[in-house]
This record gives sequence, structure tokens and C-alpha cells, in this order.
Amino acid sequence: MPRKTPRPGFLHKLALVPGERSEARSSAPELAADHPIAVVQAHSLSTLVQRELERMILAGDLAAGQQLREVEVAAMLGVSRGPVREAFRALEESGLVRLEKNRGVYVRQISVREADDIYELRAVLDEYVGRKLAQAITPLQIRELRQIVSRMEAAASSNDVGAYLTANLDFHDRMVALTGNDKLLLVYRRLVNELHLFRRRALERGGTLSVSTREHRDIVKLIADGQAAAAGKALHDHVAASRERMHASLGPGERLQDRPAPASRRKRALP
Repeated sequence: MPRKTPRPGFLHKLALVPGERSEARSSAPELAADHPIAVVQAHSLSTLVQRELERMILAGDLAAGQQLREVEVAAMLGVSRGPVREAFRALEESGLVRLEKNRGVYVRQISVREADDIYELRAVLDEYVGRKLAQAITPLQIRELRQIVSRMEAAASSNDVGAYLTANLDFHDRMVALTGNDKLLLVYRRLVNELHLFRRRALERGGTLSVSTREHRDIVKLIADGQAAAAGKALHDHVAASRERMHASLGPGERLQDRPAPASRRKRALP
């Protein structure tokens, strides 16, 4: 695995040993929740490693199909192998890596057909989210969603695909979180993780960022207006449009119509 540079400040978060943390906590004023030292105090080392690897995978720094070697990752992040091993297990549960017995750990790479299946499921879940939020969302929560859309608009105007994807993930994740359904959020996050690399390639096509941003702005307005059915349909159609963009981004031989259907699907198609 080629050596990658971790996010600036990551190693700084790990700088204090346990004894130093206790002394600092007793003598220093209370720190903001996002302060690097506060992050270390609130989370385990394996969690911090997991978050950094997740960031690198979602940013494309670690490519789909790439092998992650425990020793190399530990050296790259300046930690021992134990937290890396625990982080790998958590990343497997979240759908970002796969662990192959006697072979190693690899960044997850999903097939076009699997991506297509996930889009179908996401469309159903997002329609439910839109309907539910339109019936119960607060003005403060609407303001929060609009702020995220503003971030998306700024990223789209500068054609910053990375920043756009981050804001887009935040938007949908926050909407699902606002439903208050923890089980739904867990399932949804895994689905989104699995689709991420496909969505990056689709959004890099010219003109799609501004179109996607307008769709998000319209969705928020329908939710704010309490139009449950329309908001649900808009979210369903938004995912369907994303699915079409994904297919449009595929090259010859990658599209579903270029490949034979699995046996299970061929059987279902018979009269």
C-alpha cells in the first residue's frame, strides 16, 4: 500500500499519553468539543484510527480494491497495530472494507449490479424520510438543512467535487438522523458508504453538481412547507436521478445491459 498522508492534525490528537491527559484535564479550562485534545479524551484510539481511514476511503485517498496492510497503516498513522486491527473490524461492519481470511483487508469494491440494487433500496428509504420529516421537522432543523445546502452550492460553484460530496453526505445523513430512527440510520449509513465511489465518478461529469444542488434545495422547501407526499416523491426521484447519473458515468462493458443477469434474476423473469 503506498504511503498516504493522514489528515493534518491527526497525530497531534494522539500526542498526549494517558497520564498527561489526566493532569491536563484537572488544571486546564474546559475545552470545546471539537478541540483535538477533547476528541482524544472522548474517543478511543481505535475510533480515531477508524475515522481517519474512513475519511481517506471516502476522499478517494485509498482506492476501491486497494489492500490495507496492518503494519503499513499503523506506521502511517503513528499508532500500534492493535487499534488498526479494531478499526478494520469496525470498517467492515460499516461496509467500507472487506476482510478475507488468510489474504488480508481490502477497500470495498462493489459491482454495478449491487450499486443498482442499493439505489433501489435507498429510493424507498429516502421517500420515507421525506414524508416523516415534512410532518415533524422544526424551523431550527430546516435552517440547519439549508445551511448544508449552502455549503453544497459553494462547492458546486467552484467545482470542488470533494467538498460537494462531503456536504452531500452530511445533508442526507442529517435528514435520516432527524427521523429519530437509530436502526434506519445504521442501515442507511452502510448503504451510503457502499455507494460512495460510484457517486463520486457520476458527480464528476460536467454539469451534474448544480443540478443535484437544485434538487436538494427543492427538497428542503417541500419539507419546510409540510408537503409530505411531495417531499417523499422528490427524494425518491432525486435518488432515481442519481442512479441514472451513475449509469451514465459507466463505460462500455460496465453497464448492466452489457452483462448477463444472474441466474436468480433470469428465473424470476420467466413467465
